[in-house]
Amino acid sequence: MSEPRIRYLTRGDVAAVGGDHSDLYVDALRSALVAHARGLTVQPLKPYLRVGRGHIADRIIAMPAHVGSSGEAGMSGIKWVGSKHDNPESGLERASAVIVLNDPETNYPVAIMEGGLVSAWRTAAVTCLAARHLARPDFTDMSLIGCGLIGTTQVTALLQQFPSLTTIHAYDVREDAARALAERVGDRATVRVAASAEDAVRAGDVVVPCTVTDQPYIAFSWLKPGTFLANVSIMDVHKDVFLGADKVVVDDWEQSNREKKIINQLVLEGSFSREQLHAELGEILCGTRPGRETDDEIILLNPMGMAVEDIACAAEIYRRAESRNVGTCLTLY
Repeated sequence: MSEPRIRYLTRGDVAAVGGDHSDLYVDALRSALVAHARGLTVQPLKPYLRVGRGHIADRIIAMPAHVGSSGEAGMSGIKWVGSKHDNPESGLERASAVIVLNDPETNYPVAIMEGGLVSAWRTAAVTCLAARHLARPDFTDMSLIGCGLIGTTQVTALLQQFPSLTTIHAYDVREDAARALAERVGDRATVRVAASAEDAVRAGDVVVPCTVTDQPYIAFSWLKPGTFLANVSIMDVHKDVFLGADKVVVDDWEQSNREKKIINQLVLEGSFSREQLHAELGEILCGTRPGRETDDEIILLNPMGMAVEDIACAAEIYRRAESRNVGTCLTLY
Protein backbone atom coordinates (compact mmCIF):
# COMPACT_ATOMS: atom_id res chain seq x y z
CA MET A 1 0.00 0.00 0.00
CA SER A 2 1.36 3.43 -0.93
CA GLU A 3 2.03 5.89 1.85
CA PRO A 4 -0.75 8.47 2.24
CA ARG A 5 0.23 11.88 0.96
CA ILE A 6 -1.25 15.37 0.93
CA ARG A 7 -0.88 17.98 -1.78
CA TYR A 8 -0.20 21.36 -0.16
CA LEU A 9 -1.21 24.43 -2.18
CA THR A 10 -0.18 27.97 -1.29
CA ARG A 11 -2.18 30.97 -2.47
CA GLY A 12 0.22 31.26 -5.38
CA ASP A 13 -0.37 27.61 -6.29
CA VAL A 14 -4.14 28.13 -6.18
CA ALA A 15 -3.79 31.12 -8.50
CA ALA A 16 -1.49 29.20 -10.85
CA VAL A 17 -4.21 26.69 -11.76
CA GLY A 18 -6.90 29.31 -12.41
CA GLY A 19 -7.94 30.12 -8.86
CA ASP A 20 -7.56 33.85 -9.45
CA HIS A 21 -10.26 34.13 -12.14
CA SER A 22 -14.03 33.89 -11.89
CA ASP A 23 -14.50 31.29 -14.64
CA LEU A 24 -13.30 28.36 -12.50
CA TYR A 25 -15.61 29.31 -9.65
CA VAL A 26 -18.69 30.09 -11.74
CA ASP A 27 -18.48 26.71 -13.45
CA ALA A 28 -17.81 24.75 -10.25
CA LEU A 29 -20.52 26.55 -8.30
CA ARG A 30 -23.19 26.13 -10.94
CA SER A 31 -22.80 22.34 -10.70
CA ALA A 32 -22.51 22.39 -6.89
CA LEU A 33 -25.61 24.50 -6.30
CA VAL A 34 -27.65 22.34 -8.66
CA ALA A 35 -26.37 19.25 -6.80
CA HIS A 36 -27.35 20.89 -3.51
CA ALA A 37 -30.85 21.59 -4.78
CA ARG A 38 -31.15 17.94 -5.84
CA GLY A 39 -30.05 16.59 -2.48
CA LEU A 40 -26.64 15.34 -3.62
CA THR A 41 -24.68 17.18 -0.93
CA VAL A 42 -24.16 16.77 2.81
CA GLN A 43 -23.74 19.99 4.78
CA PRO A 44 -23.98 20.13 8.58
CA LEU A 45 -24.75 23.50 10.14
CA LYS A 46 -21.48 25.34 10.60
CA PRO A 47 -20.40 26.08 14.19
CA TYR A 48 -19.04 29.48 15.15
CA LEU A 49 -16.15 29.70 17.61
CA ARG A 50 -16.21 33.03 19.46
CA VAL A 51 -13.91 34.00 22.31
CA GLY A 52 -15.12 36.84 24.50
CA ARG A 53 -17.70 39.44 23.49
CA GLY A 54 -15.97 41.01 20.52
CA HIS A 55 -17.10 42.38 17.19
CA ILE A 56 -19.59 40.33 15.15
CA ALA A 57 -16.82 39.65 12.59
CA ASP A 58 -14.44 38.25 15.24
CA ARG A 59 -14.87 34.47 14.98
CA ILE A 60 -13.61 31.22 13.54
CA ILE A 61 -16.04 29.09 11.55
CA ALA A 62 -15.80 25.38 10.72
CA MET A 63 -17.50 24.63 7.41
CA PRO A 64 -17.69 20.90 6.53
CA ALA A 65 -19.42 19.45 3.48
CA HIS A 66 -19.56 16.62 0.98
CA VAL A 67 -20.29 17.42 -2.65
CA GLY A 68 -21.31 14.54 -4.89
CA SER A 69 -22.94 13.98 -8.24
CA SER A 70 -24.78 11.09 -9.83
CA GLY A 71 -22.43 8.13 -10.27
CA GLU A 72 -19.36 9.84 -8.79
CA ALA A 73 -17.76 9.69 -5.35
CA GLY A 74 -17.34 13.47 -5.21
CA MET A 75 -15.25 15.17 -2.55
CA SER A 76 -15.49 15.82 1.18
CA GLY A 77 -13.75 18.53 3.13
CA ILE A 78 -13.81 21.43 5.52
CA LYS A 79 -12.94 25.10 5.46
CA TRP A 80 -11.58 26.56 8.70
CA VAL A 81 -11.94 30.32 8.37
CA GLY A 82 -10.96 32.92 10.94
CA SER A 83 -11.74 36.64 11.02
CA LYS A 84 -10.87 39.67 13.13
CA HIS A 85 -12.41 42.96 12.10
CA ASP A 86 -9.30 44.96 13.08
CA ASN A 87 -6.69 42.76 11.36
CA PRO A 88 -6.21 45.33 8.56
CA GLU A 89 -4.95 47.83 11.13
CA SER A 90 -1.86 45.65 11.54
CA GLY A 91 -1.43 44.99 7.83
CA LEU A 92 -3.24 41.64 7.72
CA GLU A 93 -6.26 40.69 5.64
CA ARG A 94 -9.40 40.59 7.80
CA ALA A 95 -9.98 36.86 7.17
CA SER A 96 -7.71 33.85 6.80
CA ALA A 97 -8.60 30.29 5.88
CA VAL A 98 -7.36 26.82 5.09
CA ILE A 99 -9.30 24.11 3.27
CA VAL A 100 -8.73 20.41 3.84
CA LEU A 101 -10.04 17.92 1.27
CA ASN A 102 -10.72 14.25 2.02
CA ASP A 103 -11.14 11.37 -0.40
CA PRO A 104 -14.67 10.07 0.43
CA GLU A 105 -13.69 6.50 -0.49
CA THR A 106 -11.16 6.31 2.37
CA ASN A 107 -11.84 9.57 4.26
CA TYR A 108 -8.08 10.20 4.18
CA PRO A 109 -6.97 13.81 3.64
CA VAL A 110 -5.63 14.41 0.15
CA ALA A 111 -5.08 18.17 0.06
CA ILE A 112 -4.68 21.25 2.19
CA MET A 113 -4.74 24.67 0.59
CA GLU A 114 -4.81 28.35 1.42
CA GLY A 115 -8.49 29.24 1.52
CA GLY A 116 -8.62 33.03 1.59
CA LEU A 117 -8.38 33.34 -2.18
CA VAL A 118 -10.97 30.60 -2.65
CA SER A 119 -13.32 32.31 -0.20
CA ALA A 120 -13.11 35.66 -1.95
CA TRP A 121 -13.59 34.28 -5.46
CA ARG A 122 -16.34 31.79 -4.66
CA THR A 123 -18.24 34.56 -2.86
CA ALA A 124 -17.95 36.72 -5.95
CA ALA A 125 -18.94 33.85 -8.22
CA VAL A 126 -22.17 33.32 -6.24
CA THR A 127 -23.02 36.97 -6.96
CA CYS A 128 -22.22 36.44 -10.65
CA LEU A 129 -24.37 33.31 -10.93
CA ALA A 130 -27.24 35.00 -9.12
CA ALA A 131 -26.94 38.13 -11.26
CA ARG A 132 -27.42 36.04 -14.41
CA HIS A 133 -30.89 35.17 -13.17
CA LEU A 134 -31.83 37.97 -10.77
CA ALA A 135 -30.37 41.20 -12.18
CA ARG A 136 -31.83 43.12 -15.09
CA PRO A 137 -30.33 41.99 -18.40
CA ASP A 138 -27.46 44.16 -19.63
CA PHE A 139 -27.19 46.13 -16.37
CA THR A 140 -24.59 48.89 -16.52
CA ASP A 141 -24.13 50.26 -12.98
CA MET A 142 -22.93 48.50 -9.83
CA SER A 143 -22.83 49.93 -6.31
CA LEU A 144 -20.08 48.60 -4.03
CA ILE A 145 -20.05 49.37 -0.30
CA GLY A 146 -16.75 48.26 1.24
CA CYS A 147 -13.67 48.23 -0.97
CA GLY A 148 -11.43 45.63 0.67
CA LEU A 149 -10.41 42.20 -0.70
CA ILE A 150 -13.95 40.82 -0.89
CA GLY A 151 -15.33 43.97 -2.50
CA THR A 152 -12.51 44.22 -5.02
CA THR A 153 -12.99 40.58 -5.99
CA GLN A 154 -16.73 41.14 -6.42
CA VAL A 155 -16.09 44.02 -8.82
CA THR A 156 -13.41 42.11 -10.72
CA ALA A 157 -15.59 39.01 -11.14
CA LEU A 158 -18.63 40.98 -12.29
CA LEU A 159 -16.49 42.85 -14.84
CA GLN A 160 -15.16 39.52 -16.12
CA GLN A 161 -18.61 37.98 -16.43
CA PHE A 162 -20.74 40.95 -17.57
CA PRO A 163 -19.40 43.06 -20.47
CA SER A 164 -22.37 45.43 -20.08
CA LEU A 165 -21.07 46.64 -16.69
CA THR A 166 -19.40 50.00 -17.26
CA THR A 167 -19.72 52.05 -14.05
CA ILE A 168 -18.88 51.31 -10.41
CA HIS A 169 -20.24 53.56 -7.64
CA ALA A 170 -17.85 52.84 -4.77
CA TYR A 171 -18.06 53.85 -1.13
CA ASP A 172 -15.91 52.97 1.86
CA VAL A 173 -15.69 54.60 5.28
CA ARG A 174 -12.02 54.96 4.40
CA GLU A 175 -12.05 57.08 1.25
CA ASP A 176 -8.52 55.97 0.41
CA ALA A 177 -9.80 52.37 0.05
CA ALA A 178 -12.38 53.49 -2.51
CA ARG A 179 -9.76 55.48 -4.40
CA ALA A 180 -7.40 52.49 -4.35
CA LEU A 181 -10.18 50.38 -5.87
CA ALA A 182 -10.61 53.00 -8.59
CA GLU A 183 -6.91 52.75 -9.41
CA ARG A 184 -7.06 48.93 -9.56
CA VAL A 185 -10.05 48.61 -11.90
CA GLY A 186 -10.14 52.01 -13.59
CA ASP A 187 -8.85 50.60 -16.88
CA ARG A 188 -11.88 48.29 -17.11
CA ALA A 189 -14.72 50.56 -15.90
CA THR A 190 -15.49 54.06 -14.76
CA VAL A 191 -15.25 54.21 -10.96
CA ARG A 192 -17.07 57.01 -9.15
CA VAL A 193 -16.11 57.45 -5.51
CA ALA A 194 -19.47 58.12 -3.84
CA ALA A 195 -19.97 60.63 -1.05
CA SER A 196 -21.96 58.21 1.11
CA ALA A 197 -23.37 54.68 1.18
CA GLU A 198 -26.78 56.08 0.25
CA ASP A 199 -25.31 57.99 -2.68
CA ALA A 200 -23.72 54.79 -4.00
CA VAL A 201 -26.70 52.51 -3.42
CA ARG A 202 -29.22 54.80 -5.11
CA ALA A 203 -27.16 54.74 -8.34
CA GLY A 204 -26.80 50.99 -8.74
CA ASP A 205 -28.63 48.40 -10.82
CA VAL A 206 -26.70 45.79 -8.84
CA VAL A 207 -25.85 46.62 -5.21
CA VAL A 208 -23.18 44.67 -3.31
CA PRO A 209 -22.30 45.51 0.33
CA CYS A 210 -19.00 43.98 1.50
CA THR A 211 -18.44 45.39 4.99
CA VAL A 212 -17.91 44.23 8.57
CA THR A 213 -20.81 46.24 9.97
CA ASP A 214 -22.97 44.84 12.75
CA GLN A 215 -25.66 47.50 12.24
CA PRO A 216 -28.02 47.72 9.23
CA TYR A 217 -27.85 50.94 7.22
CA ILE A 218 -29.34 50.18 3.76
CA ALA A 219 -33.02 51.18 3.65
CA PHE A 220 -35.58 49.87 1.17
CA SER A 221 -36.27 53.46 0.07
CA TRP A 222 -32.71 53.67 -1.30
CA LEU A 223 -33.36 50.94 -3.90
CA LYS A 224 -34.62 51.94 -7.31
CA PRO A 225 -37.06 49.70 -9.25
CA GLY A 226 -35.26 46.75 -10.81
CA THR A 227 -32.42 46.61 -8.27
CA PHE A 228 -30.69 43.32 -7.54
CA LEU A 229 -29.09 43.49 -4.08
CA ALA A 230 -26.54 40.79 -3.24
CA ASN A 231 -26.30 41.09 0.54
CA VAL A 232 -22.80 39.64 0.74
CA SER A 233 -21.90 40.86 4.23
CA ILE A 234 -25.35 39.92 5.60
CA MET A 235 -25.91 42.61 8.27
CA ASP A 236 -26.06 45.68 6.01
CA VAL A 237 -29.75 45.79 5.05
CA HIS A 238 -32.61 46.94 7.24
CA LYS A 239 -35.52 44.60 7.89
CA ASP A 240 -37.73 46.62 5.54
CA VAL A 241 -35.62 45.42 2.61
CA PHE A 242 -36.56 41.80 3.32
CA LEU A 243 -40.20 42.76 3.80
CA GLY A 244 -40.40 45.13 0.82
CA ALA A 245 -38.47 43.18 -1.81
CA ASP A 246 -40.47 41.43 -4.51
CA LYS A 247 -38.34 38.30 -4.13
CA VAL A 248 -36.00 37.12 -1.36
CA VAL A 249 -33.53 34.38 -2.32
CA VAL A 250 -31.00 32.56 -0.10
CA ASP A 251 -28.30 30.01 -0.80
CA ASP A 252 -29.59 27.70 1.93
CA TRP A 253 -32.54 28.35 4.24
CA GLU A 254 -31.22 26.47 7.27
CA GLN A 255 -27.84 28.18 7.10
CA SER A 256 -29.48 31.60 6.71
CA ASN A 257 -32.03 31.33 9.49
CA ARG A 258 -29.62 31.35 12.44
CA GLU A 259 -27.03 33.31 14.44
CA LYS A 260 -29.44 36.24 14.95
CA LYS A 261 -28.75 37.59 11.47
CA ILE A 262 -31.47 39.89 10.09
CA ILE A 263 -33.44 37.11 8.43
CA ASN A 264 -33.30 35.09 11.66
CA GLN A 265 -34.48 38.11 13.66
CA LEU A 266 -37.46 38.48 11.33
CA VAL A 267 -38.36 34.81 11.69
CA LEU A 268 -38.18 35.01 15.49
CA GLU A 269 -40.44 38.08 15.37
CA GLY A 270 -42.95 36.22 13.21
CA SER A 271 -42.69 38.62 10.26
CA PHE A 272 -40.85 36.30 7.83
CA SER A 273 -40.90 32.56 7.16
CA ARG A 274 -39.74 29.80 4.83
CA GLU A 275 -43.07 30.13 3.05
CA GLN A 276 -42.37 33.79 2.24
CA LEU A 277 -38.97 32.95 0.79
CA HIS A 278 -39.02 32.94 -3.00
CA ALA A 279 -36.33 30.28 -3.50
CA GLU A 280 -32.92 28.91 -2.73
CA LEU A 281 -30.46 29.86 -5.46
CA GLY A 282 -29.93 26.26 -6.55
CA GLU A 283 -33.65 25.92 -7.27
CA ILE A 284 -33.42 28.86 -9.66
CA LEU A 285 -30.35 27.38 -11.36
CA CYS A 286 -32.24 24.07 -11.70
CA GLY A 287 -35.18 25.84 -13.29
CA THR A 288 -37.66 24.68 -10.66
CA ARG A 289 -38.20 28.26 -9.47
CA PRO A 290 -38.20 31.40 -11.64
CA GLY A 291 -35.59 34.14 -11.42
CA ARG A 292 -36.36 37.71 -12.44
CA GLU A 293 -39.72 37.96 -14.20
CA THR A 294 -40.14 41.72 -14.68
CA ASP A 295 -37.75 44.64 -15.15
CA ASP A 296 -38.96 46.54 -12.09
CA GLU A 297 -38.73 43.74 -9.49
CA ILE A 298 -36.49 44.46 -6.51
CA ILE A 299 -34.74 41.20 -5.65
CA LEU A 300 -32.67 40.49 -2.54
CA LEU A 301 -30.12 37.67 -2.36
CA ASN A 302 -29.01 36.75 1.18
CA PRO A 303 -25.98 34.46 0.69
CA MET A 304 -24.76 33.21 4.06
CA GLY A 305 -21.98 31.26 2.37
CA MET A 306 -21.98 27.48 2.19
CA ALA A 307 -19.29 24.89 2.73
CA VAL A 308 -20.64 23.12 -0.35
CA GLU A 309 -19.43 26.09 -2.39
CA ASP A 310 -15.92 26.06 -0.91
CA ILE A 311 -15.45 22.31 -1.23
CA ALA A 312 -16.70 22.20 -4.82
CA CYS A 313 -14.31 24.97 -5.86
CA ALA A 314 -11.39 23.55 -3.87
CA ALA A 315 -11.98 20.12 -5.44
CA GLU A 316 -11.65 21.60 -8.93
CA ILE A 317 -8.47 23.42 -7.88
CA TYR A 318 -7.09 20.16 -6.46
CA ARG A 319 -7.92 18.24 -9.66
CA ARG A 320 -6.10 20.83 -11.74
CA ALA A 321 -3.12 20.86 -9.38
CA GLU A 322 -2.88 17.05 -9.53
CA SER A 323 -2.97 16.98 -13.33
CA ARG A 324 -0.34 19.73 -13.60
CA ASN A 325 1.76 18.65 -10.60
CA VAL A 326 1.39 22.06 -8.95
CA GLY A 327 2.07 22.43 -5.22
CA THR A 328 4.09 20.45 -2.68
CA CYS A 329 3.46 16.79 -1.90
CA LEU A 330 3.76 15.97 1.81
CA THR A 331 3.71 12.53 3.38
CA LEU A 332 1.12 12.02 6.08
CA TYR A 333 3.21 9.76 8.32
